[in-house]
Amino acid sequence: MEPAFKINNLRAYYGAKEALKDVNFEIQKKTVTAVIGPSGCGKSTFIRCLNRMNDLIPVFRLEGSIRFNGVDIYSKDIDVIDIRRRIGMVFQKPNPFPKSIYENVAYGLRIQGIKNKGALYGIVESSLKKAAIWDEVKDRLYQSALSLSGGQQQRLCIARAIAVEPEIILFDEPCSALDPIATAKIEDLITKLKDDYTVIIVTHNMQQAARVSDYTGFFMMGKLLEFDVTKKIFTAPSNKVTEDYITGRFG
Repeated sequence: MEPAFKINNLRAYYGAKEALKDVNFEIQKKTVTAVIGPSGCGKSTFIRCLNRMNDLIPVFRLEGSIRFNGVDIYSKDIDVIDIRRRIGMVFQKPNPFPKSIYENVAYGLRIQGIKNKGALYGIVESSLKKAAIWDEVKDRLYQSALSLSGGQQQRLCIARAIAVEPEIILFDEPCSALDPIATAKIEDLITKLKDDYTVIIVTHNMQQAARVSDYTGFFMMGKLLEFDVTKKIFTAPSNKVTEDYITGRFG
């Protein structure tokens, strides 16, 4: 089966600074892949390469290729808006729009031209259910999303990403601003999402990576030092530096 992503000789630069150095690996469909490593190792730069978010930074440039379903997403004829719809993203801090809960989820659908009220409501409901927040918000859909707790806001952002039917969902440290109970709900949700989506999560929390992911990549100073099945990474890593990081000798 064609992998979701095939990354070849990927190098990323901010001006003269090289942030990613010759990264090569594949990400399989409908799996959870965790990206771990110390601060400044290139984790966030990497995940933002996957949906071309780094394009918004003027000094950013990229070499090598990222193939999504066999197509190089950095080729000149690619529709970047379509790429970002198909590859959704959930950020470190919840970022709901200052609109109602309903309108947060419906926003992307309206941009796509969906106007039928019945169709909109059906997709909003389905997305909120998939994000495991429907029961908590179904009686206040038209209240401000900003009235929700941090954990609820993050699940709302997941529902917003799901609504436009992506194939991939990227999570950039989605629990770093959340308490342990909200974190547990997000982790449970991530393990369920892989039934329908390919999930990639950047996390500084190694226990979280071990709990939710099928595969793990360890980055260090811009290099992918090791990529393997999560269980092997955490019990019998091939690289001594990986072992030192996982056992807490540095990081």
